[in-house]
Order: sequence, then structure tokens, then C-alpha cells
Amino acid sequence: MTSLAPAAPSVGGRVDPDAATALALLNCAVRELCAPEHQVRVGDGHLMVRLPRVGVTLRAVLRRPPLMSPRLAGPIEERRDGWVAVDWRRITDLIAGELELTTGTPNPEFTAQVTASRDAMELFGRRRTPRDADPFLSSEQSLLAGHRFHPSPKARQGADWPAYAPELGARFPLRWLAVRTDAVVEEGDASLLDRLGPPVRAGYRVLPAHPWQLALLRPESDAIVDLGPYGPEAVPTSSVRTVYVPDAFLKFSLDVRITNCVRKNAWYELSGAVALTRALRPVFDGLACELLTEPGYRTVSVGGTRLREGLGVIVRDGVRGLPGTPLLAAAIADPDGDSPAAVSRLLGDDPAPDRVLAWWDAYVGHVVPPVLHAYLRHGVVLEPHLQNVLVAVDGDGTPVRAVFRDLEGTKLLPGPWKSFLAELPEPVARALTYEPEHGWNRVVYCLFVNHLAEVAAALADRQPSLEPALWRVVRRHVTRCADDTPADTDGAARLRALLAGVPLPAKANLRTRWARDADRQATYVPVPNPLAESLA
Repeated sequence: MTSLAPAAPSVGGRVDPDAATALALLNCAVRELCAPEHQVRVGDGHLMVRLPRVGVTLRAVLRRPPLMSPRLAGPIEERRDGWVAVDWRRITDLIAGELELTTGTPNPEFTAQVTASRDAMELFGRRRTPRDADPFLSSEQSLLAGHRFHPSPKARQGADWPAYAPELGARFPLRWLAVRTDAVVEEGDASLLDRLGPPVRAGYRVLPAHPWQLALLRPESDAIVDLGPYGPEAVPTSSVRTVYVPDAFLKFSLDVRITNCVRKNAWYELSGAVALTRALRPVFDGLACELLTEPGYRTVSVGGTRLREGLGVIVRDGVRGLPGTPLLAAAIADPDGDSPAAVSRLLGDDPAPDRVLAWWDAYVGHVVPPVLHAYLRHGVVLEPHLQNVLVAVDGDGTPVRAVFRDLEGTKLLPGPWKSFLAELPEPVARALTYEPEHGWNRVVYCLFVNHLAEVAAALADRQPSLEPALWRVVRRHVTRCADDTPADTDGAARLRALLAGVPLPAKANLRTRWARDADRQATYVPVPNPLAESLA
């Protein structure tokens, strides 16, 4: 079998920030701007793409003709009198110009966000410390380049972020507050916080705070006492604002933009997490997977919405007791990270094709059925993108269990959950709900385009001839789900369309970032469906 180099060129084992930025921008342009207008063609070992409104043609090396999205390599060149190599700055300017002419809307923030993302990757290369000895935590902190189809996957606001960056191996003690009991707001079971925090005098409860957020908020209230740092070190995970402490995750608000959004726990999301935990526990008791529930939150009632949301913390189940060793799916798929979770490490050097296919069959078999059955049988829209899924592996690196997390992206269909939703405050219920078409697009995008396509690509990078066989494995598992679904239902019709090759929805991260829309309002563009029998 042929072995290929990583998709985003590396220098000395570290991601080249210029190349990674340029390729991510080009990936986005191909998917969202050029392919929908039939401005993409293959020739002489290259993928050539035309930005029609700025009238420029670019090309990059086509590493292989994939079944869904191109796998490209530099250099990226622009056609002038001949082909001239261009850097990430030129590509940023060209794509910004194309977007402005396409949408009729400027975005003066765009270039700065791309630059911030590129500069963050450069900093990782200069300051990254040795990875954590714990395989799970190492996988959480290993994503040096991030999403291949996002224009600014590592963009963060402010000057303080390196102290809290998972990619730099950050660890830090939490800051603890003593909050007068009459100023505490909580739902569900947040008692873990009392066990983790320092002792406080009668009439007060403890509340942990992310030190970065506390510096941003500077809360002033006679109901809040700053107790300073305390307790075990917190380890920031791939989402930056969610940290791991012994036995649990704590999801904090951060009033800074990280990639697309300001990462704040809205008040209705605090309540929604506890409500979803109550609703989903019996559902997931019947599915062959694990769900990390969010049993409680705690915050303050003083200081208005700013402090209620800004100091709100959600308690999430930890990973202790899970079967095998949990690993972040994004790290498994990452061709550029340095985590032992990478699929190249799990499978070893030059594995036999049968070993690769058996590993992939186990992976798909643990991830796909629970997601599809949750939607089809229970009206639950999971968001199984690469950073929301952990895959537990055994001592040989073989997947043995899928673990789903982060209820912020989990939604309910209004029909099956009408009675449950009617019991909730209207803003909470609205935030927990997707209409069926929206929910199906989200499931299909996250599961097939964002997640499985990237893990399959990491496998095919090493053994390109296996790519059709990899998608035949996925097709087989989807077919089994279709066979288990009553034929006269809407869900069965959706699966039949999927297997017939209807194009898949891919979230338009570039357009969403340009429009400065909330993630919930993200649009989708069609991409080829490798589940089609003629392809797979």
C-alpha cells in the first residue's frame, strides 16, 4: 500500500501554520464557493479552482481523488502568466473579495480572525510542552491545526488565552468564590462542587470560576467573596472553556470569541442541560453507547444576566469507569497532532488491509447506530462531531464504545417530545428544539461529513486504495439501521434517500463566519455522498 505525508505540511513534527491556514481556506472555498458553481476541475495531478467573481484561478496538489472532499497539499499557486506560488495572506484576500462580491456584504473582522488563528498555530509550535501522560487528556490537548474546513479554526480573542490553551498543555487551579446562600441559583445535582471546593462559613456556598473569565467579569457584590485559587488543577479540553477535574468536566462561560462564537452559558442553556439530562437518561439506557450527562449547574442571582450567565458552571459526568481508554475522536482523525490517539498510532506502521477494515468496522459499529437510532426511534438530535465524541479503545487500540457529550448541541424533535417540552419555560423549550429537517441535516452533517469522513480520510491517507471499502463498511451499518426501521416511516424514507446517494449537507463554516451568524443559523452546502452504491 502507498503511504502519504500529512495533509497539512509539518515542520519537525509540528504543524506549519502558513500551510495549514492556506489549505483550510482553500478547502472552505472549494466546498462553499467553487464547487456549488461548478468552478472546480482536475488536471495534471492538481485540483484547479476558480473564484469566479474576482476572476482568479488557484490550484493545489491533489493527493488523491476522494469520494467526498478533496485531500490537498501545497504549494497553492495562482495562475498569472504562469503558475505562481501564493501564501495564506494572498488567499485570505482573494477569498474575502469573493465573499464580499458573492454576498454583497463586507466583513472587516474576517482577515483579523484568520490571522489570529494562524498566529495561534505558530505559537503552539514555539511554546508547546510535552504532551500529558494520560492518553485521554493528551488527546484533548493535541489539536494543533483544528478543523480542516474552517477559515479560522484556532482564532481566539484577547491576549490572555495562551495561559489557558489546551494546545499548550495548560493546567491551572480554579478560582473559588463563596456566594451567600440567598444569592445562589442552581438546578439538579451540583453537589460535586461542594466536594471539590474549599470549606466556607455557614450561610455561603462555593462556586468555581475560570480564572480567565473572572478577570474579564470582575464581579462586585457583597454576596460574593473571592477565595482565590484552590483544589486540584483543571485541565482545559479541546473546547477551551470546558475543563477536566477529577471525576468530572466543568463547563464554564468565557466572554471571548473562540472560532465562531462567544462561549457563554446562556441562562436557558443552564436549565436546558439539566432538563435534557432528565429526559435522555432513559433513552440512552436502551442504546449501545454512553452519554455524559449534565446533572446540575450553579450560578448567582446577583448582578443581572451578565453575572448569572457569566459565572454559571455546568457539571458534566467524567470518564472514570468507562470501558477501555477514552480518546477524543478529533485526535483520532487528526493527521497533524502528536497524540497517541491518532489513528496512525492506534494501528501501527503499515497495518494489513484486513486489520484496517476490522478496526474501522468496530469504529463505525459503535458510532453510527446510536446516533441514527436516537433520531429515528426517539426524536433526539445528537451532535456527534469530532469534538463531541469520545471513542473508548481496548489494549489493542480497537474501539469498544462510543461516548457522546456536550448537551448544548443536543436537541429534541417537537413531535415526540411535545409533552416534555410543554412543561419547560418557553425560552428553554425553544432552545432545545429542532424541526425534523433541521435536525436531520445536523445529524447527517456531524456524523458523516464532519466525523466519519475525517477518520476515513486519515485511514485512506495511508492506504488510498481502501477508501471505497471504508465507505462500504459505513453503508453496511446504515443499511442495518434502515432494516431495523419500519418501512412506512419518515425515518425509513430518510435512510433510503441517504443510501440512494442524495448529496450530504456540509455546514458552511466560511459563509457562516463571514455573515457572523450564530451556529444555529448556519447554512449547508451539498457535497457528494460516498454511501451511494455506485461509489461505495
